[in-house]
Amino acid sequence: MLNRMFIVVFITTANKREAERISRVLLDARLIACANIIGGIDSIFWWKGKKEKAREYLLIGKTRKELFNKLVKVVRKNHSYEVPEIIAIPIIAGHKPYLDWITNSTQ
Repeated sequence: MLNRMFIVVFITTANKREAERISRVLLDARLIACANIIGGIDSIFWWKGKKEKAREYLLIGKTRKELFNKLVKVVRKNHSYEVPEIIAIPIIAGHKPYLDWITNSTQ
């Protein structure tokens, strides 16, 4: 089993520029080891009592669970949404050299 808890974090953004900017801020702060940005996501959701639709970008970051609260603070400070999506799922297994790289990249 994993000695450290690793997570994948999903953050939706309003556009590519915002996803890239947040990625750079998180990387510079060593709160993520890397970011993947996926464009052209159609999101349908409830917001303030109405169904809404938006074209968004998805930022996927790999990091350690212990950094999640700091990551949330940084994202909230740099995000345009009133309530940004910032969710994490555990990495239950992984290639040890890759997980070591995440650890080394986030210190």
